[in-house]
Amino acid sequence: MPHPTDASTRYTATAMALHWLLALALVGIFAVGLYMTSLPFSPARLKLYNWHKWAGVTILALSALRLLWRITHRAPALPAAVQAAMPRWQQIAHHGTHHLLYLLFFAVPLIGWAYSSAAGFPIVFLGLVPLPDFVPVDPDLAKLIKPWHEISAYALAALVVLHVAAALKHHFIDRDGLLARMLPGRG
Repeated sequence: MPHPTDASTRYTATAMALHWLLALALVGIFAVGLYMTSLPFSPARLKLYNWHKWAGVTILALSALRLLWRITHRAPALPAAVQAAMPRWQQIAHHGTHHLLYLLFFAVPLIGWAYSSAAGFPIVFLGLVPLPDFVPVDPDLAKLIKPWHEISAYALAALVVLHVAAALKHHFIDRDGLLARMLPGRG
């Protein structure tokens, strides 16, 4: 029976790199988002908003790459011993959380882009590449969209916390080696 650290049950190096890069980007953009919204109107706040938008576009691109990789490279199945030890509700939560994470990887930045466009604040990626408006400028639409960016970002943060908690539970409580499948250099 294969162990969770066997090559057949591990993620590829590319999948690991995309996972950890996206994880770091999400933590960073969420922290910047919380910080920038608490600042008074200033050049520093405007700079952080631009960085936040650039990071959002980067996360959108990384998410597309990650999804393309996932579609073309099937994820390793849960080891039989791990799957047998997981109650059915945990298996459903495992798959549901991953599907919702992927959905929100796209929804959060796209909603942010729509809000920025509707509010009349175009995105110029890295200050060099103007991106097309996602929706027409419409202040009323911007007011409707803005809370959805925040709600979806908090939902994504909550799912990330749940995902991390589940990984730590498997590592420290179950001691089933499941976390090692996504850690580089553990094969």
